[in-house]
Amino acid sequence: MSTAYRTTPQVTDNMPSGIAYIVGNEAAERFSFYGMKTILAVFMTQYLLTATGDSAFLTKTEATEWVSLFVASAYFFPVIGALIADAILGKYLTIMALSIVYCLGHLCLAFIDLPGSVLTATMEPKGWLIAGLVLVALGSGGIKPCVSANVGDQFGAKNAHLLERVYGWFYFAINFGSLFSTLLTPWMLKNYGPGWAFGIPGILMAIATLVFWMGRHKFVHVPPRGWAYLHETFGPTGLRAILKLIPIYIFVAVFWSLYDQGGSSWVLQAQQMNCTFLGITWLESQVQAINPLLILVFIPLFAYVVYPLASKVVTLTATRKLFCGFVLTVAAFSIASYAQELIDREEVAFAEVVRPLCEQGQFDVAATIEQMERLEMNATAAQLKVAIERPSDRLAMVAPITKAGIAVTKSGTIVRANWPSIGWQLLAYVILTAGEVLVSITCLEFSYSQSPKQMKSFIMSLFLLSVSAGNLFTALVNRFTMDAAGNSTLVGSSYYWFFTTTMAVATGLFIVVMVLYKPRNYVTEETGVVSNP
Repeated sequence: MSTAYRTTPQVTDNMPSGIAYIVGNEAAERFSFYGMKTILAVFMTQYLLTATGDSAFLTKTEATEWVSLFVASAYFFPVIGALIADAILGKYLTIMALSIVYCLGHLCLAFIDLPGSVLTATMEPKGWLIAGLVLVALGSGGIKPCVSANVGDQFGAKNAHLLERVYGWFYFAINFGSLFSTLLTPWMLKNYGPGWAFGIPGILMAIATLVFWMGRHKFVHVPPRGWAYLHETFGPTGLRAILKLIPIYIFVAVFWSLYDQGGSSWVLQAQQMNCTFLGITWLESQVQAINPLLILVFIPLFAYVVYPLASKVVTLTATRKLFCGFVLTVAAFSIASYAQELIDREEVAFAEVVRPLCEQGQFDVAATIEQMERLEMNATAAQLKVAIERPSDRLAMVAPITKAGIAVTKSGTIVRANWPSIGWQLLAYVILTAGEVLVSITCLEFSYSQSPKQMKSFIMSLFLLSVSAGNLFTALVNRFTMDAAGNSTLVGSSYYWFFTTTMAVATGLFIVVMVLYKPRNYVTEETGVVSNP
């Protein structure tokens, strides 16, 4: 491979020629990943069926656990991908091989929507879901550290000053792809079903693979170091770098535990909010689109306005940026917790309205079910169908109608709950996204600069492992608080306040790390590595 591809960076103070292919690949791949992840919670709770068409919906708690375990897996496999890339195959071959696995995962997810076919007859939709998620987690996770470390590999000492800027644009590409997929895939799910909603992200993943292959002669290929890599990585220098970073990544894991619930518990919270905003009624999955949209605005805002102004007052170290990001995350989740308190109060109030109407048999059940299904509340509609099978117990309808927040009387009047505005969640997203810029982008650049040359992918995988650990924590909380019916015993706002308090405690403890950490930067040169104390 060393004779076919360039193995050292160009001697230039400009942007490397291969960056466009790497960033373009990342934009398409992130469209793929976030597209399927965006609709995952809603699919599990509202669309998951058996092969015969019966409902197999998960509860909110079960769905949150599943999504968290999927994300945890996707961010665990980077460790394996990094070892394969740095020791055996090199980053390029590792990315290409696992990208194919990634595409096969999307193919499995697309098979979910083939009822009655030979494929569905061989395995239940839930089986295809599990198979697809495992393959996507393996593929997307395995390539993550390789792609992000491959960005840094393109730079030598002469243009290393551009690293911060390029990682900003790298993150810009991630969110550019995420923005469009977050808007498109929920609409595809509602109007065309799971097959197309999961299939289009798969097509984008195939395009991402093609773009990366097209740039193979444009970017640097750092050769694998063989088994000597293990000795170098876990030798004195490598272990020193790892041990210095692990305490930071533990605190970053708590951030990811909260942040990634934007794709699970926050989506499910939005089902009980008034999602009409700016004259448009948004699908609950689409609300997440504000995050990548804000990222596209915040990256240049922070780079060219916030950081230069703040630097005039205080030295902006990486750990100080992380601390500020943690503080903003506590504020964001506090707003989400308060919004849930408003939902809890309205549930109680609306139940008082619904109960006497149920006792008097005032509701048009068929029209109510139709309204629920129109609003993508298929699981709640299914619960109402079960409730009406017990005509002697009219109060059995109170719970599903209260949960949906909508019903139709026999006179044709629509009774609605006065849910709080989605504006509360949007405000929380604004603050959380600012925290993300301070934490995630900082960690990308920080992880690369703090790792010796031979272990760039491995250190990047440890950073990504913090995402896995955070999501695993969320999954375990949902698992250990789950009752026999599949619901959490952390009811309503208590669930959100639990995570808010956890982040607040972690932020306070991080001050010790912020004070004690002494950075050591490793910069790749055209001829080797220099250490800048």
